[in-house]
Amino acid sequence: LPSSKDAMDPASIMGPSDVAFMGNNLYVLLAGAGCSHGVASVPNGIFRINSNGSKTLIADLGGWLVAHPGANPGEDFEPEGVWYSMLAMGNKFYALEPNQGILAEVSLNGNISKVSDIAASEGHIVPTALAHHGNFYVSNLDVFPITGKSGIYKVNPSGNVKKVASGFSAVLGLVIDQQKRMYVLEMAQGVMYPTPFTGRIIRVDPNGTQTVIASGLALPTAMTMGPDGNLYVSNWGLGKPPGGGEVVKVTLGN
Repeated sequence: LPSSKDAMDPASIMGPSDVAFMGNNLYVLLAGAGCSHGVASVPNGIFRINSNGSKTLIADLGGWLVAHPGANPGEDFEPEGVWYSMLAMGNKFYALEPNQGILAEVSLNGNISKVSDIAASEGHIVPTALAHHGNFYVSNLDVFPITGKSGIYKVNPSGNVKKVASGFSAVLGLVIDQQKRMYVLEMAQGVMYPTPFTGRIIRVDPNGTQTVIASGLALPTAMTMGPDGNLYVSNWGLGKPPGGGEVVKVTLGN
């Protein structure tokens, strides 16, 4: 799968951004391809990884976004998007695009439809993290410098968006457990720009109480809950050369 560099200084490398299983098949969300990233031969989209290691395109998300752009993109407009998070539910995928603020539904036959244009109502908040518990829940990176204004937003089946929690910083991961507790992954906190060892995980209880359950993380970029009920975090998701990333286990109590 291809990767590319953005125009920032220093440049960020974009490539596969999320994975999900449907049955025994592995699917990958690709964000570093397409014409706008200098990879004209491969689109941004969802790919199935076959048993022999080859890939099969399931849905061309980049081409779809060009034809169905968001209503309120930011100044750093990316026509094919920088798709970041993906969920597999039933026989469909749900993919979140931060640059234009789009949540899309994707079927296995490649049909794509818009669930919500988040930026149309909330502005350029850079939605990055996606979870589902009855409704979709989205959290956001926000723009730099970091100001502590990231939030959690509920997106109902009709696509309507409502903020349900606030006061977070540079969020890149969101998990909801069976007790309806939310776990929010902050890439950095208390600083203006991404800084190692300032990342945190905050638990949000159903009554709104926020508790820091882990701190000192180094530029974490993703989080999931394992079958053992513990959290697994992609640590050093940025800021280190290839091979420098880590997976960190965060053990949860009751």
